[in-house]
Amino acid sequence: MDIINSFEQSVGKVWKALNSKGPLTENKLIWGTKLENNMFYSAVGWLSRENKICKEDDTYKLGETNLTSKIGKDAGKVWRVLDTWGEVDVISISRLARIEEEDASSAIGWLAREGKIEGRAINAEENKIKFWLK
Repeated sequence: MDIINSFEQSVGKVWKALNSKGPLTENKLIWGTKLENNMFYSAVGWLSRENKICKEDDTYKLGETNLTSKIGKDAGKVWRVLDTWGEVDVISISRLARIEEEDASSAIGWLAREGKIEGRAINAEENKIKFWLK
């Protein structure tokens, strides 16, 4: 399973939904794209790094991002975890970085967009993926 390709597909789904329907609440966007939470938040991180998505309250829309400081800071934490621990899954990254799992997924999307991490599925049934630095 090519994780980066999966991220790109998720990014496309989120972007297309917002482009065609306009601003959407987080729940409607997740439901409408049929993405698992970790893939949705990774797509948000990726789009944030591209400066293409913003969030107001619980609603996402296309536009200049206002998520850089939060996701960028979390990306630094995730980077340090991966640099220290090597190959790690999202739940462990969240615990080790002391951030929420959604925030870890967004940071992973950010780092993936920068081409700084790689990943592979270790348990497809549980949607479990391990990540490491390139």
